[in-house]
Amino acid sequence: MKVLHIINGLKDGGAEAILYRLCSHDKANTHAVISLMDDGKYGPLLRDAGIDVQCLNITKTRVSPLAMLRLYRMIKSFHPDAVQTWMYHADLLGGAVARSAGYKNINWGIHTSTLDPKQSKRTTILIAGLCAKASWIVPKRVICCAQKSLDVHKALGYAPSKLIVVNNGYDLSKFFIDDNMGISVRQELQLGTDVPLLGMVGRFDPQKDHFNLIAALAIVKRTHPQARCLLIGSGMNHDNAALMKCITDNEVENQVLLLNQRSDIPAIMNALDLHVLSSAYGEAFPNVLNEAMACGTPCVTTDVGDSALIVAKTGWVVPPKDPHALAAAILEAIEDKTNAPQEWAARQTMARRRVQENFSIETMVSGYQAAWSE
Repeated sequence: MKVLHIINGLKDGGAEAILYRLCSHDKANTHAVISLMDDGKYGPLLRDAGIDVQCLNITKTRVSPLAMLRLYRMIKSFHPDAVQTWMYHADLLGGAVARSAGYKNINWGIHTSTLDPKQSKRTTILIAGLCAKASWIVPKRVICCAQKSLDVHKALGYAPSKLIVVNNGYDLSKFFIDDNMGISVRQELQLGTDVPLLGMVGRFDPQKDHFNLIAALAIVKRTHPQARCLLIGSGMNHDNAALMKCITDNEVENQVLLLNQRSDIPAIMNALDLHVLSSAYGEAFPNVLNEAMACGTPCVTTDVGDSALIVAKTGWVVPPKDPHALAAAILEAIEDKTNAPQEWAARQTMARRRVQENFSIETMVSGYQAAWSE
């Protein structure tokens, strides 16, 4: 089949990463990608994988009729057997234009789990509401990456018979247990193997709630001052005034290491004893939990999206926005690793097996293929 993907943009994000994995691992079909905005991070990576990528360079503030005409012509020129859109704006615009171009095998993609007026943008909520109405007409299927996403959008008014779940999948040939990679990262950072090392991979964004994690670290410091926490992602640097103020106010300057963006995430995951996800809202099927677990790194996570489903019995799940609960789980993990090494090793093995058996890239690709070919 010829599958055309339409996505808002190709920045460094979770849905964008899944699009890249899907296109590069599905060898049974031919893929092309249209970005409504620009190349971002994944445009060049997709091209390197042999995927045709075109960009409309639409700005966030204005969608012109000329841009929609260009999109119409791009769709017609590719003549796809299936159209897969990604996220609300692309679902609405890409779906409507593809339908007007005469295509009916249109599959929407949903990668969020909450739409809270206090946290989500008003335009996002408006677009999601329009999508709910259009879902009865435009798409053949609405593919949700998490069960939580399906439940939320069903309640929002999406056509229930069209909603299905295809969980994100992960390339276990890239994310695997490798002690040497982990030791190399610790040596780079001048951290011994005996140092309790926590970490969180995630951009600086209110959704990720790094302030919750930093407040929890201040509590952890009271009994484990030797513990260190790596923060990796866009905005994780000393130029971030708000982040630096939070670190200083909580007196954890010696505990936190800011690494900004890194390209060696599997090595980072292997270096960590524990990965922490402190998100407050908005997560659907967090990639970082699966990536950490695939490297044998147990996780502490807030109960957002399908995080509890992912972690299951391999880690700890706590309420969002509760630094005391987050700190308690981190402390319990540190104590378990220190005092029960055999049980900890079994937990590491169980974490990787959880991803292997439930969230492999092969399982995800098969799920999308089935939706497209129905």
